[in-house]
Amino acid sequence: MTEIAELLASPVHRLAGRPKDGPAPAPPGELRTEIHIRAGIGIVGDRFFGHPAHHDASVTMIAREHLPPGAGLAEVRRNVLLTGVPVDDLIGTVLTLDSGAGPIRLRVNSAAHPCAWMDVTIAPGAWRALRGHGGIRCTPLDDGILRVGPVKVDIRR
Repeated sequence: MTEIAELLASPVHRLAGRPKDGPAPAPPGELRTEIHIRAGIGIVGDRFFGHPAHHDASVTMIAREHLPPGAGLAEVRRNVLLTGVPVDDLIGTVLTLDSGAGPIRLRVNSAAHPCAWMDVTIAPGAWRALRGHGGIRCTPLDDGILRVGPVKVDIRR
């Protein structure tokens, strides 16, 4: 089944400094049941919302199928955790997601490469295991809302 398994919008950057020092504490409410997206700007309430340097990566996604059991968005710091969608194969496409509040088109710009933090937040060896499967970086083309649960997907090349 294709679904949005988790959503994350965090007002803080938790993975700063050296991985050996550990991540900053998670703010309350960063895992959400819905997120509000603004075209060309990003996710309302997220640390990268409205930052010009991040417009091409203002929404990030990863496939649940590539994460070990127990790992989720709090560990990988992506915004959308999808099940049943091969997100790493979608670079150069327009991905449309509709979780019940209307369709949102996202231009898939590039890969979201994993970093050394994955060995700390998930488990040793996760950084290497996620290479090529770290998710995607997208620009939202529409305003809208995404919700956890079943999602309709359309991919245009």
